[in-house]
Amino acid sequence: MRDKTDAGWRRPVKEVNVQIGERCRKAREAAGYTQERLAEAVGKSTQFISDTERGICGMSINTIMSLCSALSVSADYLLFGWSEEGSSALSMDTRISRLTDAERSIVEQ
Repeated sequence: MRDKTDAGWRRPVKEVNVQIGERCRKAREAAGYTQERLAEAVGKSTQFISDTERGICGMSINTIMSLCSALSVSADYLLFGWSEEGSSALSMDTRISRLTDAERSIVEQ
């Protein structure tokens, strides 16, 4: 196992970051933005946008909020893939039932 000082060390990619990144890319393309234009709109580097879309890194809440605003999408869409139309019609019980066990635990807290 390599440690952080080893030049070849990389943090494992989290599947949730890959999924959010794919939705971010789709929303960016639907909005007609290049990675450069989106990076400028949210105050991040083009490399950050690229890494995010590939799932290499995650995002802070502030960054997610900025992306939602710039791309005119909901956090429900970016985080869970729920469509704008469908998510508002769902009951709270249905929304909670779609969460993972870890997400449900956070909601309960």
